Amino acid sequence: MDDANLLTDNPALYEARFPDPQRLAGRWAEETLRTYGSGPRVLDLGCGTGRDAAYLQSRGRTVTGADLSDAMLRHASREHPGPEYLRADLREFDLGPRRFDAVVCLDSALLYCRSGAETAGFLTSCRSCLHPGGLLVAEMRNGAYLLGRATLAEAPAVHTFTHRGLVHRSVTRLRVDPAARLLHRVRTWTTDDGSPPVEQRSAWRLLLPAELREALTAHGFDVLALHDGPGPRTEPPWREGDPPAGTTDADRLHVIARLTDG
Repeated sequence: MDDANLLTDNPALYEARFPDPQRLAGRWAEETLRTYGSGPRVLDLGCGTGRDAAYLQSRGRTVTGADLSDAMLRHASREHPGPEYLRADLREFDLGPRRFDAVVCLDSALLYCRSGAETAGFLTSCRSCLHPGGLLVAEMRNGAYLLGRATLAEAPAVHTFTHRGLVHRSVTRLRVDPAARLLHRVRTWTTDDGSPPVEQRSAWRLLLPAELREALTAHGFDVLALHDGPGPRTEPPWREGDPPAGTTDADRLHVIARLTDG
């Protein structure tokens, strides 16, 4: 699967397309970690530009950010210093003797595990780097919500924004493949300077809540919460003190699990 991504290759453009001036994702992760009693050492898997890792670091945690994109890691080190940043593939990784009190995996990064085997590799790796009793906190799109929604293919999403004086326009088309349990995404980029269009293709796993719960349990995790929001990317968005809804039938999925044995 081709994961070439204009935004991944251009982290400043990513932050312009998905601004988070209030650090909502980082604040949600911090409150979740605090609510469930996490220790200070945190691994942010799929850390991207480093915004969330740096926020957690600013709250007194010792954070390691890991990502597969060298461009993202360079940007994170330069623009969001404080955490340690290193290259790792979340589908299977070995960070040596490092051990953490929590693993955070935000913005659907976990869904790049496109098969049960890759999800198992992710959970096995998380288990190996967590202290007993450590937390796994993740948020992602909900496969149960997306499966069967054929209208996704009929309604492309169009977004326009300006970055460094240049107008960027993206047209995103989604296609659900129920047999393969994948959400395919084709995004076409154009700019107002006459550059040729850029097309990127990627896919996410349509992970079901029950499937996620079963996989976590099989890898020694106790699921403490599994809900559809509110969270950093729900509508309306999460605010400090908001209790979780407790259901799993909306577009977003949030999970908090504790490693019961090491």
